[in-house]
Amino acid sequence: MTTLYLARHGETVDNVARIMQGQRHGELTPAGIAQIEQLAISLDAVPFDAIVSSDLRRSYESAMIIARKRDLEVTQTPLLRERDWGDFTGLYIPGLKNLPMPLNVEPMPDLLQRAGNFLDWIRTNYPNQVVLAVGHGIINKAIQAVHYGKLTREIPRMENAECRILNL
Repeated sequence: MTTLYLARHGETVDNVARIMQGQRHGELTPAGIAQIEQLAISLDAVPFDAIVSSDLRRSYESAMIIARKRDLEVTQTPLLRERDWGDFTGLYIPGLKNLPMPLNVEPMPDLLQRAGNFLDWIRTNYPNQVVLAVGHGIINKAIQAVHYGKLTREIPRMENAECRILNL
């Protein structure tokens, strides 16, 4: 059995400004760096065999903060990228409330398929290992939804630098 520690990146400038980040790289705030440093301390006793992250900077930098105390490299994968919000990317989230969803937003079935592909990739490449994966809020919900056979709305929101454990 593979044990997956699924974490969300630390707070970013766009999180604070309530901007829809989507697949923008993002920049960790000093508070976000502190959040991830605290997460790293809380995970000190976990014997990770591997650390993987989204290929977006905010997740990769978060993973690197955790990896720097360990003799592990961070493997990046686009499977862990945040949902592509299309034309909503870069916009102020409260201003989107009553707008129709743009046609170029990544469809939920595609996101769930990507989440399933990520779980398959982990099972294939890291069998019977302990893996830390640093991703994003929506893709992490999708991964958990696929894993538990639930709807994404049934999965509680992950806060910045929160970590959940999945036994695959």
